[in-house]
Amino acid sequence: MAIEMIGITKRFGGVIANDAINFRVRTGEIHALLGENGAGKTTLMNILCGLYEPDQGEIRVQGKSVKFRSARDAIACGIGMVHQHFMLIESFTVAENIVLGQSTKFLQESAKQLYSRLQQLADHYGLKINPSAQIWQLSVGEQQRIEILKALYRNANILIFDEPTAVLTPQEAQDLIVILRNLAAQGTSIVFISHKLNEVMAVCDRVTVLRDGQAVATVATQDCTKRELAQLMVGREINSTQKPPVRSPNSTTGLALKNLWVMGDRGFPALKGIDLAIGQGEIVGVAGVDGNGQRELEEAIVGLRSLKQGEVRMSGNLAHIPSDRYAMGLLTEFSIAENLVLKDVQSPSFQRKGLLQWKLIFNYATDLMQRFLIRASSVKMQAGKLSGGNAQKVVFARELSRDHQVLLAAQPTRGLDIGATEFVHAQLLARREVGVAVLLISTELDEILKLSDRIAVLYEGEIVAVIDAKDVNLHDLGLLMAGKKGGNFAES
Repeated sequence: MAIEMIGITKRFGGVIANDAINFRVRTGEIHALLGENGAGKTTLMNILCGLYEPDQGEIRVQGKSVKFRSARDAIACGIGMVHQHFMLIESFTVAENIVLGQSTKFLQESAKQLYSRLQQLADHYGLKINPSAQIWQLSVGEQQRIEILKALYRNANILIFDEPTAVLTPQEAQDLIVILRNLAAQGTSIVFISHKLNEVMAVCDRVTVLRDGQAVATVATQDCTKRELAQLMVGREINSTQKPPVRSPNSTTGLALKNLWVMGDRGFPALKGIDLAIGQGEIVGVAGVDGNGQRELEEAIVGLRSLKQGEVRMSGNLAHIPSDRYAMGLLTEFSIAENLVLKDVQSPSFQRKGLLQWKLIFNYATDLMQRFLIRASSVKMQAGKLSGGNAQKVVFARELSRDHQVLLAAQPTRGLDIGATEFVHAQLLARREVGVAVLLISTELDEILKLSDRIAVLYEGEIVAVIDAKDVNLHDLGLLMAGKKGGNFAES
């Protein structure tokens, strides 16, 4: 066994994050770690990386019992982590990023020697790189390869991948799968943390499922189904929302974006002449790799970013599910009840003669908690103490309980587990059915494909295609997301 974590227990105060977990990864195996938010995945991997020490249990690496007191100890034992958000310096070259933090002996060789050694290592593992390129010149997929090579350069033979395809195009995700299989074939052990069950089934040999801090199952992917894995994760039957029949846009436009030009934070155009109309009773999904103008588009629509040119038109009130629920959607120090009435404190329903009517507010909040399945001890609980899924439900409850004809949902399932994701999807489809115009901005391509009537592809601030959902070809859609011409889409 490459890794054996035996009886691992970790407590934070009165909360047991890991409860006597057994987790084993074989040499040359790709092993998935699944679980809902709060199941204990992050804590377990932080223990394996040396960031936490377990309260109980034993870790063995290549059969030898070890104790990690720091991340440096874990690296010395050949354990490396490829983070979802890359730890690279954009102005440095590939080579400079890889040797950063290494002992001075590596800095004494010439650039030519270093480039040669890095190229040999990259070629050995099938990683295409240019050691002299600067990070800002590279695509997201290329940057991920640098993170992988950085770990291999430190002699890692056990790699932990945290949501590795979250920021990749479909083609880049396929390239990564080839790289992972090549690494495994050469004896590297891989822990694959993901919530995308399609990928888990396609690339992993075995799966360990955590629930409520315990390992509830370890199964071979060939012996189980996606549905069975989902049930193991949540402990109940999951009724997946079905992709709706493709609808023609309503003749009445709910949201119209006309020749939208918006400047980014660096002073360059982030949106370039965006034209898009969403009909009432329609979901239009905006697909694209993160960082291509999604945040600026969201902020422009809700008025948080000024327009250099163009206009935004709406047929009625706007409900907004923000991309960052904590920075833009909630006041974390406030209670659930306070957050639920945040936009309506002046309403006669909640105040009289300038005084808030707390009994009415608490009754209203209790009703919304029940309707939107918000799990919390009380409406007086601080919003910042909620899980990601329950925090998102608070935002949904507040926004969807108010009168609205247009809904902007930006990254609505980011960081959510499978149960909370299904809840969000059901809410979006319900809005569509009652005639709301829904603009869905998401980097989750599966989500876009599942919910959208039409798909607008955003690349470097421009909409390069608008496609009817019935005409979607995943390969060509991925090419468009990468800025390449391709496919025979019927644009609408």
